[in-house]
Amino acid sequence: MISPSFYHIAIYSFVSVVLIGVLLLAAWWLGAKRTSAAKQMPYESGVAPSGSARLAWPVPFYLVAIFFIIFDVEAAFIFTWAVAWDLLGIAGLVQITVFITILFAGLVWLWLRGGLDWGPSREGRTKRG
Repeated sequence: MISPSFYHIAIYSFVSVVLIGVLLLAAWWLGAKRTSAAKQMPYESGVAPSGSARLAWPVPFYLVAIFFIIFDVEAAFIFTWAVAWDLLGIAGLVQITVFITILFAGLVWLWLRGGLDWGPSREGRTKRG
């Protein structure tokens, strides 16, 4: 026998697919039909673009985002463990210790490989004078 909650999920999925289809159809129907060189040009706050958007130097901001995601997920697991620490006993303590140890080892490895060195390096500096 099929669970009643399955019907709820099926109805939700059906409504979601229909809604996405209707929105895509509306965007196609109401969208622009003609193109021109001006419409194909990138929009930069009303200013005509000059030069290339490709930058010649690396930007480490994506590392900040990756670190945030990693440590945010870690915090979610640790908070979940902390809520149920009295129910998990010594097995839960061992598991969270292994989890934190693996994450710490990854952080040390990243640090030793130079993944946390975002500023200018000492070797890259030139003497002026």
